[in-house]
Amino acid sequence: MRLTNTFTEFFKSEKAGGILLLFVTIISLSLANSQIQTEYIAFWNTEIGHHSITHWINDGLMTIFFLMIGLELEREMYHGELANIKNAALPIFGALGGMIVPAGIFLALNYGTITQNGAGIPMATDIAFAIGVLSLLGDRIPASLKIFLTALAVIDDLGAILVIALFYTETIAYNNLLIAFAIMGFLFILNRRKVHNLIPYLIGGVFIWYFMLNSGVHATITGVLLAFVIPFGDGGKKTSSYRLQHFLHKPVAFIILPLFAIANTCIAINTNWHEGLIHLNSIGIILGLVVGKPLGIFLFSFLAVSIGICTLPKDLKWKNILGAGMLGGIGFTMSIFITLLAFKNDGEEVITYSKIAILIASFISGTFGFICLKLTFKAPKND
Repeated sequence: MRLTNTFTEFFKSEKAGGILLLFVTIISLSLANSQIQTEYIAFWNTEIGHHSITHWINDGLMTIFFLMIGLELEREMYHGELANIKNAALPIFGALGGMIVPAGIFLALNYGTITQNGAGIPMATDIAFAIGVLSLLGDRIPASLKIFLTALAVIDDLGAILVIALFYTETIAYNNLLIAFAIMGFLFILNRRKVHNLIPYLIGGVFIWYFMLNSGVHATITGVLLAFVIPFGDGGKKTSSYRLQHFLHKPVAFIILPLFAIANTCIAINTNWHEGLIHLNSIGIILGLVVGKPLGIFLFSFLAVSIGICTLPKDLKWKNILGAGMLGGIGFTMSIFITLLAFKNDGEEVITYSKIAILIASFISGTFGFICLKLTFKAPKND
């Protein structure tokens, strides 16, 4: 299976981005538990325009991340792995299993408790970290598995976006929501009239974000909505969609996601941090990501192939899918993002324990996935 230039570029940026994320996370955790702990944590809580710096990153800059996710999803649907339903079925079913089973495990432990809202936390996959770990295995990994994991992670992100929109919206200001959709409708008309200049779409996106922010629906949803009204055309290098997606790759991978990681992992770990791991919430997150993710991805993929909906690529075996499923248990960015929404009214302690559980589960998943795939794929002779 030959990789397209767009996919190769995407894979390389996510590879480097994943390594950078790991680096800045270690730095942030170190600073948050150093002699400058108070000043460091206070900096990220500094208010600018009635919102903290962390809040502006989470609700503002992350919208750009979701815009890129939307553009990538659109490209996959038109020209990529998701364009052919037969090819798309395997990662779609894998992603469904990777969302349903972890959420089920979490709810089995937390249903009826104050932390049941966290069911969306173990559903997410961090695409940058997952691909970053996969890239460490070099040329021994076939293109088919790279595409499977990438498509699965993109679909997974779409699922997380839907979860945010449907389950983490408390009250809706319908007037603001209608204005946001009216602006989106106007941009759609520009699209149909073949207006390819990006400026009106980006200006309109800012206004959609503002009204969405004040509607009660999480503002980051704006990014995905905007992606689907930007002209795609034939998907070539001169189209608006391609140019914007190409432009966003490096800022997202090397600025936005690292900033998100730094701001949200400045966790002051006290001497009793391990006590939080015995809470049902923490256990649900760890079991959901470490066990539920690979189990769900493997079982649903196996079911889809068994009933003839799709086929397993010839150069892959089921143990390879299991290894990729383990990498799917690296939740990190999206899991932390959903944690902030799920427990925003439940106190900082619940959020801190959840973040620690996510970091531990992501480390275990990444390590197990790396070892599994290294053992199941032979290294090329020139490796």
